[in-house]
Amino acid sequence: MTDHFQGKPIPEHLKEARAKGSTASSEIHGTELSGSIAAGSDAAKETTIALLLLSLLVNSWGALILLACGFFVWKVGRSALLGWARLERLHRLIEEERWEIEHHRHQEREELAELYALKGFQGKLLEEVVDVLMADDDRLLKVMLEEELGLSLHTHEHPLKQACGAGLGVLAAAALMLLGFHFHLEPLAAFVALVAASIVAAKGARNRAVPAVIWNLSVAALSYGVVYFLASLIL
Repeated sequence: MTDHFQGKPIPEHLKEARAKGSTASSEIHGTELSGSIAAGSDAAKETTIALLLLSLLVNSWGALILLACGFFVWKVGRSALLGWARLERLHRLIEEERWEIEHHRHQEREELAELYALKGFQGKLLEEVVDVLMADDDRLLKVMLEEELGLSLHTHEHPLKQACGAGLGVLAAAALMLLGFHFHLEPLAAFVALVAASIVAAKGARNRAVPAVIWNLSVAALSYGVVYFLASLIL
């Protein structure tokens, strides 16, 4: 074995590399996927809950609007920051893989052969595929990032696009909640906002919408009930 593999078999090295790539490409928006749609739905749900709970404690348009403005700045900034941090991790992995291609070509060839052998390539055909890929460093870099690390670079949205998604989520939820506050229908407005945001998030993640809706409504109802009960005791 070589130092590049740190004394481990190639399959185990590839497994660890895939886990490393998964960590680098991940981003936290609750339990949802990264991206503008997930950021928007997450921001909408948080804004809805915050305004719903605040409406239990104060009967003030000003307080609700101020909180909505603060949430807008926070969610937009946070989404952009998370997006930039994610891109930095990806760029670091790209540079590490580029360095390995330049300085450990033999080991990279072994990894490539192992990857395509797992796809069913054998014998002369496997050698020809590896030779073609090894002949172009840019193509080799792309293949190693996608096959070894499991990264899909074209799926990563720009941080500013994610920030815009978060901002739109806050604005949509705030508008709906303020409309509900005006007609004294805050719970109904929150119900509509949470259902819509949950469905959008579930569809974006290709998950089932009904469990997502039920889960979010249940947590929201529990939060509302706890605050309502405590407010009746304390205030």
